[in-house]
Amino acid sequence: MPDKKAILVVGAGDATGGAIARRFAREGYIACVTRRSADKLADLVDQIRAEGGEAHAFACDARKEEDTVALIARIERDIAPLEVAVFNIGANVNFPILETTSRVYFKVWEMACFGGFLMGREAARAMLPRQRGSIFFTGATASVRGRDGMSAFAGAKHALRALAQSMARELGPQGIHVAHLIVDAAIDTAFIRENFPDRYAAKARDGIVNPEHIADTYWMLHQQPRDAWTHELDIRPWIEHW
Repeated sequence: MPDKKAILVVGAGDATGGAIARRFAREGYIACVTRRSADKLADLVDQIRAEGGEAHAFACDARKEEDTVALIARIERDIAPLEVAVFNIGANVNFPILETTSRVYFKVWEMACFGGFLMGREAARAMLPRQRGSIFFTGATASVRGRDGMSAFAGAKHALRALAQSMARELGPQGIHVAHLIVDAAIDTAFIRENFPDRYAAKARDGIVNPEHIADTYWMLHQQPRDAWTHELDIRPWIEHW
């Protein structure tokens, strides 16, 4: 149908990425979700469909140019015009600098930055002829501040932020809304619950972020009129020190 629109979520995990896909699907967007293993997306796709939405899962290694090029071309050809693209890969690691091997540093950069470049470039290629669309990048505290043990992660996230800024300056005048979202918080996930129980206990006081509320922010950004676009915003609970 000519009025159909697709959203691509690269890194659609069990928390933020999945919540974003569900939020847009509830608004009628066809959710195209990716992880390196498509099997891990089965529950998310089933949930979206159970809620009345449409979803498609893809196995894609975001670090591989040929995979990303083929994926976005397939969405455009077989599913619907790509209206929103979200890069949501984390790659958070913590190593003292003397224990940070070149392999670790390069792998984190590939995952958290280079993959964002590939998605952003190909999404822009699809959107520019229509002069509309949104490209969103998920950042973290490390996007703006390096701390001990975070040389690889902070380096990659700083670079992703710079990529988003450059793309916003170039693509904004051509109708593409590019935004960078800094999630400076613990998120309500099984990982936090199982590994940081003291931090997870703050949930009772709204001290960790609900992924559904993060997803609402992405939807809000996509709805902004172009005379009031936001390029960067941060999300954190009231309890967070910053």
